[in-house]
Amino acid sequence: MVCKSLVKFITMFIVKRVFVVRGILLLESTSLPLRYFSAPSCLRSPKRKSPYSSVDSERYSSLVKSVMSTRVSSQTPDTLQVEDEHIYGPVIKAQTPARTEPRTPKTFHPFLNCEDAGGADDAESGPLVQIGLNRGQGRSSVPSVTRILQQTLSQEQIFYLERWKRRMILELGEEGFKQYSQNLFRQGKRFHSALEEILTFDSSEKEKTVSETAEFPPDIQGYMESVSHILKDVSAVRAIESTVQHETLNYLGVVDCVARYRGVLCVIDWKTSERAKPFLSNTYDNPIQVAAYAGALNDDGNYKYQVDSGLIVVAYKDGSPAHAHQLSSELMLNFWKTWLLRLEEFTKQRSTQASGASLEN
Repeated sequence: MVCKSLVKFITMFIVKRVFVVRGILLLESTSLPLRYFSAPSCLRSPKRKSPYSSVDSERYSSLVKSVMSTRVSSQTPDTLQVEDEHIYGPVIKAQTPARTEPRTPKTFHPFLNCEDAGGADDAESGPLVQIGLNRGQGRSSVPSVTRILQQTLSQEQIFYLERWKRRMILELGEEGFKQYSQNLFRQGKRFHSALEEILTFDSSEKEKTVSETAEFPPDIQGYMESVSHILKDVSAVRAIESTVQHETLNYLGVVDCVARYRGVLCVIDWKTSERAKPFLSNTYDNPIQVAAYAGALNDDGNYKYQVDSGLIVVAYKDGSPAHAHQLSSELMLNFWKTWLLRLEEFTKQRSTQASGASLEN
């Protein structure tokens, strides 16, 4: 409405005459000074108030001058740090954790028995050794490798083991988990028996037996298929399911196999698993177990040779190719040191328990 009135107002002052020339409408206008065309007050926008109008300019004049000045600031990193400490307090630097030195056994017993070290021919000659475990008189007090490792687990290992057990019980129930554990134990025994049967044959019979996996019980056929490619590289079997004892360190164990794998004499440990274990770290304490067996074998007079290498074979129930983790002489020596530490811890536990029992009596 305001715009229409404005246009009408302007037209009244601009248009002076209208006439027609040869059919064309012409307008004769007159120009008026610009002062006559001031916008109405209703169209004028209100003047905006500057947000800086209320600022005390004198108060901040020194700050503005210092910012706008081209002079280089006189502050240095040291003065800035002093200023920060004055405003926020002193800087507290995190302490670098002290690097803990690797533990070493108090008494280091040699891994190899140099006095009883035989040549390569000694490992190849002689009958296959298979000494049964005798828990009769004189040996009942000797702890096994398995027992020592179980009783010296770290808190982290115990936590994960208990968590796995609780999860399995929730899934299977108490009775179901018990049945599951018994089945695993039976399958392990059958698997080792089948390997023992194969490894005692000569090379031609061994290859024939490995290829005929259908002859094995259904619950271990997958395991046998899994290790078939490993068995082709195993030769010169010297011991199977044979007991070894370390007289000086007072422990014993039963080695699964002592044979050459790809030409290297090894203590071989056969394991079964439902999960893939492609890395040595996935085998937990198994390398320590193999090193303990080898150290006992090297000290045992029933074996006329020395072994400084190991092999852990993990077979899978679904028949997928087994993983073979080789332990070089350097790795075996490292795990031997770890075993000596676990053995010292076990001995300490036994002495503490014995002293506690004597106090109770």
